[in-house]
Amino acid sequence: MSAVDFRLYLVTDRHQTAGRSLGSVLARAVRAGVRAIQLRERDLPVRDLHALATELQRDLPDARLFINDRVDVALALRTVGVHLRESSLPAGVARCLLGPSQLLGISVHSLDGVIAAEQQGADFVVLGPIYDTPSKRAYGPPLGMRILEQAAQKVRIPIFAIGGITAARTREVRQAGAFGVAVLSSILSAVNVEQATEELLAAIQMES
Repeated sequence: MSAVDFRLYLVTDRHQTAGRSLGSVLARAVRAGVRAIQLRERDLPVRDLHALATELQRDLPDARLFINDRVDVALALRTVGVHLRESSLPAGVARCLLGPSQLLGISVHSLDGVIAAEQQGADFVVLGPIYDTPSKRAYGPPLGMRILEQAAQKVRIPIFAIGGITAARTREVRQAGAFGVAVLSSILSAVNVEQATEELLAAIQMES
């Protein structure tokens, strides 16, 4: 079985939880079936990030925790892995630092980025934005289905689609070759976190 044994990847942003604590929203999502979380609180000082990651490891033992960008924190806490941006520490360097059981994910925004990530030792990539979404407009126009389909044909590592993902769109990206989906507000901002999570998981399974 692939080391990447989850198809729904929840990316955190404590500013998108509708006033609720991040920990409480994540706990509800995990109870509903989320099994992988990328801790992506870029504005937190490293000590605060370490403290939050420690808390999540303790409180959410059923979730696989990835640290965004901070390889040092991932190593210190022996989390499941680390998630890099294309502008982060080079993937090859991170791969050498991580333990043999730790996973390396990379966010990319082009077909070339997907191919390069695989060559550099990534275990999976998050590709987007696939659809238009305000939080991803800084990364350029939506990539659409064609790029996703091409990427799925070019690499063997799992591809997670991100950007404007809904339950209905999950079916579309899975049909185009995505291994799974990565989301933020679809779960974090949902009034009913459990229902939103379950709908995404059901959509993923329908195309498995």
